[in-house]
Amino acid sequence: MLGIKDKVVIVTGGCGLIGREIVKELAGEGAEVVNADISLATDAAAGSFHLNLSDNASIDALVAFAMKKYGRIDALINSAYPHTKDWSDYFFEDEPFEHFRKNVELQLDSVFYLDQQVARVMMDQKDGAIVNFGSIYGIVGNDFTIYEEYGGTSTGAYCAIKGGIINFTRYLASYLGKWNVRVNCVSPGGVFDRNSKEQNEIFIRNYTHKCPMKRMAEPEDIAPVALFLISDMARYVTGQNIAADGGWTCI
Repeated sequence: MLGIKDKVVIVTGGCGLIGREIVKELAGEGAEVVNADISLATDAAAGSFHLNLSDNASIDALVAFAMKKYGRIDALINSAYPHTKDWSDYFFEDEPFEHFRKNVELQLDSVFYLDQQVARVMMDQKDGAIVNFGSIYGIVGNDFTIYEEYGGTSTGAYCAIKGGIINFTRYLASYLGKWNVRVNCVSPGGVFDRNSKEQNEIFIRNYTHKCPMKRMAEPEDIAPVALFLISDMARYVTGQNIAADGGWTCI
């Protein structure tokens, strides 16, 4: 057993591609889960919370919700992926500055504020674990050849945000260690969405060809890494970034 049973865990983006698998696996391990997602209604009995990460008051209310229901927060898993609808529409030379700034605000700023508010609770408890989500493109540069055939790209904001989250995780681990609060990061590679019609078939083919394991990730490949990092089995692991990427960043 991982040692997650009865832990109170907030999962942001718990209805997303990776988040819903995290919520499912946490429940299977007997954790008390607060599923915080913009698509949900707040329901204390169901453990669901309507979270708008662009609104600090909503984040404050989430922390208060968890504390009122459980009296503690043992772990936070930041799997939410807030972004504008035109997230991937721009090549670097054409990306409006406001587009860049808005997406940094939605993702990086919200990670800072949520981590800060939850960390305050954990510092008082002298115990806790936080898992942020980076990306392979927060570790290495982009391989733009996988997009060229169909005219796609990866936005400049993405790598800036994910790289920032990875190093912010290291900062937090260094700062919060004396309170027995651990902070780690999971950096997935490309994740296949079997229910989506939006993933480009050429992208999937090209990504699969380059990846050493010759496939994209499934959500089931990523969620267990996050669970491990909040578990008692990882009680001496902090400040780490684990790339669950099928070997992408090793080549």
